[in-house]
Amino acid sequence: MFSFFRKKPPAPHPVVASAIPDALPQPATTPVPDAMSTPPVAAPGQAFTSEPAPALERQSWIDKLKAGLRKTGNSIATVFTGTQIDDALYEDLETALLMADTGVKATGHLLQDLKRRVKESKTTDPAAVKSLLVASLTDLLTPLQKSLVIGRFKPTVIMVVGVNGAGKTTSIGKLTRHLAVNNASVLLAAADTFRAAAREQLGVWADRTAVDIISQEGGDPAAVAFDAVSAGKARGRDVVLVDTAGRLPTQLHLMQELVKIKRVIQKAGPTLDNLSAAASTADEIAITIPPHEVLLVIDGNTGQNALTQVKAFDDALGLTGLIVTKLDGTAKGGVLAAIARERPIPVYFIGVGEKLEDLETFNAREFAQALLS
Repeated sequence: MFSFFRKKPPAPHPVVASAIPDALPQPATTPVPDAMSTPPVAAPGQAFTSEPAPALERQSWIDKLKAGLRKTGNSIATVFTGTQIDDALYEDLETALLMADTGVKATGHLLQDLKRRVKESKTTDPAAVKSLLVASLTDLLTPLQKSLVIGRFKPTVIMVVGVNGAGKTTSIGKLTRHLAVNNASVLLAAADTFRAAAREQLGVWADRTAVDIISQEGGDPAAVAFDAVSAGKARGRDVVLVDTAGRLPTQLHLMQELVKIKRVIQKAGPTLDNLSAAASTADEIAITIPPHEVLLVIDGNTGQNALTQVKAFDDALGLTGLIVTKLDGTAKGGVLAAIARERPIPVYFIGVGEKLEDLETFNAREFAQALLS
């Protein structure tokens, strides 16, 4: 379960980056409980209250994350087994970070920051340097730690994209399950009409989570997405999740199909309640136009290729968040550092397994500690 509804300004819409002025009334936002808390039962329209995460349950998740990142962490941890802090240690650390797909820019930043911390703390124990590296990595990753906000718009329209095999449809299923568990009403749009059995796969997730799905056999993806958003508005759904066909960023003509889907979704119009009575400018209206979130699902095992995907999809669609999957057993977990340094788009969720509960909110310090444990 996730902290979907923490109050924060919505990410700027790719079309317009203006904020809704104070004069525009804000509809009540229904928060979902904290990531590891038990969802309370609430009457329709009643706001949730977050409960502290159970310590044992949270520790279980951290242990699972550590196990998933062990291959990456072991290659870095061996650097700190020496007897002194010297140029050889930093050279070995540079190699280990690069091998973990941290990237040249992020590696250079981390080494420079680490040397500064060592100098300021007057550390002489190589083992203690690892703790300083955890702090440095945490600071680098912190800008990625943001919550997905649901409730400002009704429905909140989320468009999910990614390359083939990244775990996009499965991630949508997991996200749907957690939204539904937290009493957020969800409508799925099966806009991946190109891949064989994609509609059926999403339908299985819809059945498992008891949510509605909009689909058309062999229909136009953009039309399916438009119909789903319209249906979400008519049925009063909290969230509309739009699945899309997998695309390689090098397939420019297919990437343009995603741009078309987004453009058609925008034609569904504003989704802010009572907008017409308060909005006075085109900018105020534009910020409410869906999709409100464009999420890219990336495979944590692909290393620097994941960074390439982030850049390409962001340039084409204007990404608002990431879901990083398959971090269990990867030797390339350092790619998040590369993303933080070169294209700091929020990482809403990370996955370390195939079970429904194996998708969790991203925490910078927990990730840094797990990576370097």
